Amino acid sequence: MMTGLHARSLGWMAVLTICLAMVVGLSFKVHAVKSEVLLAERQILALQRETLLLETEFQTRASQRQLAAWNAVEFGYEAPRADQFLDGTRQLASLGQRRGPDAPAPVMLARAETGGEAQAARVDAGPMRSPVSGAAVTLASAASEKDAGQVVTEAFGDFLIDASPIRAAQAQTLSAKGKGE
Repeated sequence: MMTGLHARSLGWMAVLTICLAMVVGLSFKVHAVKSEVLLAERQILALQRETLLLETEFQTRASQRQLAAWNAVEFGYEAPRADQFLDGTRQLASLGQRRGPDAPAPVMLARAETGGEAQAARVDAGPMRSPVSGAAVTLASAASEKDAGQVVTEAFGDFLIDASPIRAAQAQTLSAKGKGE
């Protein structure tokens, strides 16, 4: 037979078992809700990416319309037509621009010249010329590039000196010393 003490302990065991079952069931429910929230967040991110892609596509197509409008008004470019394609190299050569009277001969082969030949070729060749128009091409001299570099270096140095926090701190220190004396 059961005594009151045994009945109470069995009652408490039943209550603890029921509470444990409820905690386990509640934790399963919480994990299920968490997984649904994560799934919803992933779907939201996917929809945001798709929205961004569609907005980009819309802006691209809108800019294509704008470019087409500018092309019609400003530039006058046209899409290539079927009759613009070439049949062969002779037809391609016939489309080339004519060289000017002072233009140098086109370069056919590239080759490396050694020391004396290269120096002699540079001296004899004269000024560089445009292969299309034949006009003389002037190059920037190294001295002017050096001067420009020095100017930039000096300007950047002055900027760094003016922007330096150390200079302001030293000025405050000197002013504090001057007041104290």
